[in-house]
Amino acid sequence: MTHARRVGHEDLESAASGGSAACGQVEMTSFDEVYDQPDPRPFFRLLGNWDYQTPHHAQEVFRRLAAARRRTAHAPVTVLDICCSYGINAALLNHSLTMADLYDHYTSPRAAALTTAELIEWDRAYYAAHRLPDPHRVIGLDIAANAISYALAVGLLDEGFAENLEAAPPTPALRRAAQPTLLVTLTGGASFLSPRTFQPLLAAAHEQVWVAAFVLRTCSYRPIADGLTPYGLTTEKAAALSYPQRRFTSVHEQRYALAAVTAAGEDPQGKETEGYFHAALYLSRPAKDAAALPLTTFTSGGA
Repeated sequence: MTHARRVGHEDLESAASGGSAACGQVEMTSFDEVYDQPDPRPFFRLLGNWDYQTPHHAQEVFRRLAAARRRTAHAPVTVLDICCSYGINAALLNHSLTMADLYDHYTSPRAAALTTAELIEWDRAYYAAHRLPDPHRVIGLDIAANAISYALAVGLLDEGFAENLEAAPPTPALRRAAQPTLLVTLTGGASFLSPRTFQPLLAAAHEQVWVAAFVLRTCSYRPIADGLTPYGLTTEKAAALSYPQRRFTSVHEQRYALAAVTAAGEDPQGKETEGYFHAALYLSRPAKDAAALPLTTFTSGGA
């Protein structure tokens, strides 16, 4: 059985004492070359080599959270996916597909033989054929303009914005799009973010928003969690529960992770010691919602 606890200072501290914005970026292998390509084939080929899997773990959690928001809001749910990349979380949220299906699809011989334009046409049909009957509306936010364009072209995102809220305020169009948001999701990129990305989106929303984030255990989520507090959100962490993110690419990466996790007061045994980065789940929402629906309602499949 898993447990949740309200996040305090000791829960959110890590070796990245200076905040999340620079957490681990020097020590970790960069995959920047695949994040903003015309289509996601390079992403799945390269990240598949290292068993990247966070969206797989997030799929059921996000589906349960969106369903809960639909029940309590009595309205269609708009999900805003931060660092949405090629729309992977939207694909898994709204389609009868798994992460393994996406790996097979984008690394298949047929996919390899197509131009980007041909792949887009194939993907439109592919996702339409697997669309769930009650999809949620998904807005994507990412600095990668090509990735956003792809996700829009194949129908994974209802709206998409290539904006960097760490560097500039959101455009009026993004503010308008964020107004009906009930759930904000994040499966990667927390190490690059601060409250600057989240706060204007929460301020634009017409109702209080839930924020669900999968964050590497090597990083501190405290600055972001503290930045959500003024919006009436209390942050909980799924205690003693973590999810494999990807395999380490080198001994150097593993040594960094072991040191950072240990410095954060976490135990790497059976997790980072086994060769994988692990992510923790944080959920921020109003205290009354946390009391009504324990975090364990939404969690499964962690280690």
